[in-house]
Amino acid sequence: MPRPEASAGVRGHASVERFFQFSLLGLVASGYLAVAGSGYLDTATIMLTAAGLLLRGLLIYGFVRLEISERASTLITIGYTGFYLADYFLLSREFLPATVHLVFFLAVMKILTARSNRDHLYTAAIAFLELLAAAILSINFNFFVFLALYLLFAMATLTSGEIRRSMNKAPATARGGLRRFHTRLAALSVLVTAGILALTAGLFFLLPRTADAAFSRLISHRIHIPGFTNQVNLGEIGEIKNLSRPVMHISIISADSPGGLKWRGGTLVDFDGKRWSNPSAARQPIAVENGQADLQPPGGRPIGRGISYNVEYDELDTDALFFAGIPEKIMYLHVDRLNRTEGGNYRLPPAVRPPQGFRYEAYSLLEEPPETAPVRFPTPILPLADRERYLQLPVLDAKIPQMAQRVAAGDATDLERARAMEHYLRTSFGYTLELPSHEVADPLAYFLFTRKKGHCEYFASAMTVMLRTLGIPARLATGFQSGTYNPISELWLVRASDAHSWVEAWIPGHGWTTFDPTPPDPGSASLALFTKLDLYLDAAETFWKQWVVGYDSGQQGSLIDQLQQGARRMGLRWFDSVSGFQSDWLSHATGWIGRNRIRIVVFLVFGFWILAAGPPLVRLFHIRLRVQRVRRGQASAGDATLLYQRMLHVMKRRGYHKPAWFTPAEFAASLSSTEMGLAVGEFTATYNAVRFGGRTEVAPRLSILLEELERRP
Repeated sequence: MPRPEASAGVRGHASVERFFQFSLLGLVASGYLAVAGSGYLDTATIMLTAAGLLLRGLLIYGFVRLEISERASTLITIGYTGFYLADYFLLSREFLPATVHLVFFLAVMKILTARSNRDHLYTAAIAFLELLAAAILSINFNFFVFLALYLLFAMATLTSGEIRRSMNKAPATARGGLRRFHTRLAALSVLVTAGILALTAGLFFLLPRTADAAFSRLISHRIHIPGFTNQVNLGEIGEIKNLSRPVMHISIISADSPGGLKWRGGTLVDFDGKRWSNPSAARQPIAVENGQADLQPPGGRPIGRGISYNVEYDELDTDALFFAGIPEKIMYLHVDRLNRTEGGNYRLPPAVRPPQGFRYEAYSLLEEPPETAPVRFPTPILPLADRERYLQLPVLDAKIPQMAQRVAAGDATDLERARAMEHYLRTSFGYTLELPSHEVADPLAYFLFTRKKGHCEYFASAMTVMLRTLGIPARLATGFQSGTYNPISELWLVRASDAHSWVEAWIPGHGWTTFDPTPPDPGSASLALFTKLDLYLDAAETFWKQWVVGYDSGQQGSLIDQLQQGARRMGLRWFDSVSGFQSDWLSHATGWIGRNRIRIVVFLVFGFWILAAGPPLVRLFHIRLRVQRVRRGQASAGDATLLYQRMLHVMKRRGYHKPAWFTPAEFAASLSSTEMGLAVGEFTATYNAVRFGGRTEVAPRLSILLEELERRP
């Protein structure tokens, strides 16, 4: 029957081993989640890797029993080599995605088959490479969360690994071994702290900012919004409205921050019954000098309130620029020219692809309601050729013009007819983002007379077409509706779900005038708690991108200037030296390194030698001093323990290992009755007499017996 002490030892070993394995699994899982959170992994890779990690967790806990032999693992890996070629040439058709699939396959195989300490080291290295890849690919705030998890599991893995290593060694029953154990833990704590600081500095302030631009050219997960090109199918914008990903953040600089703004990005003219398009791709170049350009269109200047604002793209993939009202001026634009297209749309040059974080500042005039706004002078005139194009109509269902005539009956002016049409559509039809369940021959007639509900594209298209049947020039405008104001970051958050379509109609005396026939979305209101939580998360994301991803020398200088001004208000002057040092520290440091490079190399080599050879030499010197004390008869209980540990080391080299649950006497009795066994028995009896009996006078015999054991073949 096993002894209680032995059973407790076995349970302790199993507990430490399970904790270590779960910590290592958490280390890999946190790195995997960091990469998955970047948005660059495809669904198959996410699901299969998650399944592998879950299977490893079940294996550790004992719910599943599965053992993959080394031979089977090798064959599976070799088999995947052939799949990698098929993935590269047939499935992914790109080097980087196929290589990412290979790396995660190797990660899953390694963590499922890890048994030795070397396998565990490789697994930890894979986890670090995952986190490194996430730092390169991701600039989102969730990277910080997964980094915190990674550090937590790293600490758990390192500490439990140290305890596991100590428990697997020959036991130490006296103070000497415990002191070394504490020293190792203290050194481990120092190294972990230094590693956290170095990792934090590198991952927070270096990798996301420098490498994201390079990788974004290889793969992109930004949102492409239809409606800002020369063609869009009816219903496409509604598909985008189901996404909630942020596309823009806008800061209103003006003191007055009106709500309900429309961020106009483009207009569409021709309609064939199913598709909107622009007949002309003519571009009028506008020169940009020192980051500024005058956008005031030709003709009479409209009357309205001025507004200044900053626009920053998040994950928006388009060459369109977005403005509120009628843009007058654009600033802080890092291109040499812009293009103005038909309909007052503004585009970046074709060769320029706006990066994530692309920003500009603009000044616009907000449109006044035509009912209260004075008539513009000189009166804007729509050329006859343009008028004909804005009245173009496809073959329509005969009931559509009849509906337009019925709705506008009794109205005398174009403005009154347009308002009547706007009111009728907003009050007589329902709003839904669901697309028709089947393809229909005439989507507009199906919306007006059968389904009688739809999203903004259908409402705007219906009003544009019906105005044209009444002889009123009209066009479809696309962009984003308002957004959500975040009082924490003081920014307007514009999401893909804010994509919107509305109508611009030509009203005599006022020119192009905005109308919005779409009724409010009844499902747009959400719970206040989740709305507030979403705003907090968005503010954290904004802070992350501003002070971590976008932290550059300009931000650094601004921060130091703020600290310097605050210190001066408190009577402190030492920030002056910090500010001066910040400007030329790099040149001073480079010069000093150049003048002392030989000394630095010698110092580093000497320091490395001290770190590598110093502890073993100190330990050897310490052992020799204590052995001499034993021979002089000045031994203590700790000295006897030191010699006993040395004896165990000698026996281990000869193939005799003392189990953790054996006492010294049990270990001596387990050896055969040979000369070696008799010598160990005598050594153990003498050790017990010194260690527990306090007979220090027999301690020199320990040294003699140890030397005899070391000399034995």
